[in-house]
Amino acid sequence: MRSWRRTSVVIFLALIFACILLFAFSFVNSAPFTGQTVADTYNISVGQSIFDGDSIIGQNKTVEVPLLNNFGFLTHQLLAFDLQGILMSLSTGVVPFDFTAVSGEGIDSYGNAKDIDGPGYITFEGDKLAVKGPDTYVWGYSEPYKLLCKTSTGVDVVENGKVIKSVPADQIKNLNYSSDYYNNDTIVSWYNYDASEGSTFTLEKGMTGFSDNRSDIGADQVPVIFGQDVVDYAAEYPTGSPILLYSGNYSEQNGEVYGTSLGSHPEYGDSIREVNARQFVEAWNGTVIPPNSTSSGKDYVYFESANDASAPGGSAAHGVCPSARALRGAVLAEGFGLPVGMDGSENAVLFGYNPASDITVTNNHDYPVKINMWTEGEGTGMGIYCQITRYIPNK
Repeated sequence: MRSWRRTSVVIFLALIFACILLFAFSFVNSAPFTGQTVADTYNISVGQSIFDGDSIIGQNKTVEVPLLNNFGFLTHQLLAFDLQGILMSLSTGVVPFDFTAVSGEGIDSYGNAKDIDGPGYITFEGDKLAVKGPDTYVWGYSEPYKLLCKTSTGVDVVENGKVIKSVPADQIKNLNYSSDYYNNDTIVSWYNYDASEGSTFTLEKGMTGFSDNRSDIGADQVPVIFGQDVVDYAAEYPTGSPILLYSGNYSEQNGEVYGTSLGSHPEYGDSIREVNARQFVEAWNGTVIPPNSTSSGKDYVYFESANDASAPGGSAAHGVCPSARALRGAVLAEGFGLPVGMDGSENAVLFGYNPASDITVTNNHDYPVKINMWTEGEGTGMGIYCQITRYIPNK
């Protein structure tokens, strides 16, 4: 009991002493900290994505400043009832930096992100640091992060803009790179038949051009910040495609369903036409287009060629046009423009455009939309349908 009372007296006296010193040093000017000087001094990555509870200076760092000129920084220790910290500061002459002096929204006195739901980011509000939560929607654009670049003697492996390895031509077949959409055979075929010197083959994708102006992120950070689903989605679409990375409070609203049937054109081979119609549906189903953005269908979707003397090169991917008409109907009904690579005729898809990766649709809404496509039945009577789903933000 006596030991407890003695400890309580010591703590009480320490608090009284701290309050007296706070009053005395209130007349001493603190160091002229600003959000910018603190960011520069402690290498705070403005624009960096961050989650609730994370430190803006990194998890293994602390910022301490001389107590003499910053005695007011004891206040946040007092408010937190950090008695041990107060005694430590008084005995060592240094005090943890009080970030409330240079920060506003979303940062506590110890420099931790607070009250953030979802992937936030560090920014400035005037001359103060802040952590902002994500908008209702966050989107960006995929970009090559790790890639192969064809050289005169083989390929360079480039990661984040730096060559990390050079591989001679006869060793390309031994590269251990693969995904759901390519493997070493794909890479060898690209090198031998498609690529010229300077051509590139994307292995992994990062994200750039964020709608909220946060900093670009590499391929290793995409699943950490936005989830593996984003990685998988980006892999399906051409590099440079807009990617919806985060969506918050919204409701789905379905547009009208537009449909057509495959029909019969035996001169082009109805079995080939059915394959191509289904491939078109595969290419576009599930495509999400962020606000005021333009997207194509998926990459790595292939179409069969049918002989056609009127087509450039003597062949064309017949069968895609019925599917394209369904997409065109839903897109135009939504108030979007005619997709690039299409016209208003029965044939719908222009020669020279890949029906998956070259046709593009522009979403002129201020919210994202998703393209849904599906088929019913089979053969020449197969039905093909398209519907637009709107991601309407909740008020």
